[in-house]
Amino acid sequence: MVEIRSKEEILRTLDTDGKLDGLPFMPEMLGFCGRRYRVRARAHKACDTIDWQQLRRIESAVHLEDLRCDGSAHGGCQAGCLLYWKEAWLRRVEPEDPAPESGTTSERTPSTDAAGASKKALFAATQIGALFAATQIGTNEAGEALFSCQATELLRASKGLLPWWEPRQYVEDITSGNSTVWRVVRALLVGLFNRFQQANARFLPRFCLIRDCKRYPFIEGKAASGDTASGSLGLQPGEIVEIKSRDEIFATLDENDKTTGLRFDGEMLQFCGRRARVLRRIENIIDEKTGRMLRIRRDTVILDDVVCRGVYHRSCPRAIYPYWREAWLRRVEGM
Repeated sequence: MVEIRSKEEILRTLDTDGKLDGLPFMPEMLGFCGRRYRVRARAHKACDTIDWQQLRRIESAVHLEDLRCDGSAHGGCQAGCLLYWKEAWLRRVEPEDPAPESGTTSERTPSTDAAGASKKALFAATQIGALFAATQIGTNEAGEALFSCQATELLRASKGLLPWWEPRQYVEDITSGNSTVWRVVRALLVGLFNRFQQANARFLPRFCLIRDCKRYPFIEGKAASGDTASGSLGLQPGEIVEIKSRDEIFATLDENDKTTGLRFDGEMLQFCGRRARVLRRIENIIDEKTGRMLRIRRDTVILDDVVCRGVYHRSCPRAIYPYWREAWLRRVEGM
């Protein structure tokens, strides 16, 4: 159990750009200040969703319960990313500890080398500087807003790549409670197998005897290119859906494992056949590499409590929402 420090305490830990160790404290996080939450996971590593390399090393950060960004200060982005909290922004409490009176704190803010930031600076930092010969700050040459958030700043907020063979990450996965021994061992075995497949495909293609050197878990799109089904259902938040079987979904995927341009990820296979509630339709998400707002014009939703569990991504704790094409779902009537 931790208590998030007051806005004033947190602002004093930040640099003038509203960051601590390169990680932004975003305006969406202000509403949680002064409240108590349980730690969900240690955020000591994260999947690189910018350059798509290996996992990245992060220091002194955690995820709290299911505290997610609502996108209110970032153009209404609907990705719902799990927020990162630096330990300097928190203090440990016991469940029986009384809550502090308004305007008081029971512990001094940890000292940092930061200069301090204003609340106004937090909002100003949600848009990045000019790119591509932009004519004004926060837009590109096409006049599109360019956003900055914890996800777009992940490379600068992390401490470099975390190679798969680094043993301390797995020790921390287990001792912190992020993962179990079995999940860690399984992830290592899957990773070694996929490296074997990758090496064969690159250097010994004639020895691609296992599923044509595909990565595990195996996904086999069966639809002809350009012939993937849209399967529009017009789903709305609160409706109950059943995720189709893997064979039904494979029938909608092309040779690149995509349905109308959206890839079906191996982490999603474990949910096949299950029922879930539609959390919201996805129409606007920030491109983490460029900061551009992407407009999703196809029928796509996210499902409540259906998140990436890092089974095939070395127990990454980011718990990202997978995006579901409606063609991969069926409406459950009468619920």
